[in-house]
Amino acid sequence: MSETQPVPSNLESSDASTKKAGRVKIFGLDLSIGALIAWIAVLGLLALLAVGLIRNQEGPVTVGETVPNFTLTTFEGEQISLEDLKGKVVVLNFWASWCKPCEEEAAELETAWRIYQPGGEVVFLGVDYVDTETEAMDYLEKFDVTYPNGPDLRTKISQAYRIRGVPETFIIGKDGTLAAFKISPFISLGEIQGMIDPLLDS
Repeated sequence: MSETQPVPSNLESSDASTKKAGRVKIFGLDLSIGALIAWIAVLGLLALLAVGLIRNQEGPVTVGETVPNFTLTTFEGEQISLEDLKGKVVVLNFWASWCKPCEEEAAELETAWRIYQPGGEVVFLGVDYVDTETEAMDYLEKFDVTYPNGPDLRTKISQAYRIRGVPETFIIGKDGTLAAFKISPFISLGEIQGMIDPLLDS
């Protein structure tokens, strides 16, 4: 009867080192490098989703809050800074040429602009969201929009105002705080005037 031969110690250590190569131990778990990288990627993605969720739960800028400053470069190349408009009521409208609900309020917004423009106390600004310049210009021509409009470059303005879609309109008081906002299209000229008129006496 033959006896079992002992495994040479150098083979044992070689086998152990092979098992440990390319592996790490974290929180008691023995993971390969590939698995560790995959877990790090998953955790990073979850962190990004959490930030996005918190941002969505914050909602838009709230009434009474000082609104974020921005500079809009219009389609004509003019630069308009919100900070320079303090002392005026600002109607900030987010829209897009592909947005059908935006079309429902386009004529009313333009009519309101023409009513308030001569007084110089109210400024209308249109911010074109995720659009092409050609389509945007066609939209402005179609509805004969004459107040300043420009693209939201890299969506900086819409991110600052935490919009959830288009159309959305922010009515900013003379002191630079948010007086009112509308999510969805205005249904009438009277509704627009009802948000602006109380701010002209303040």
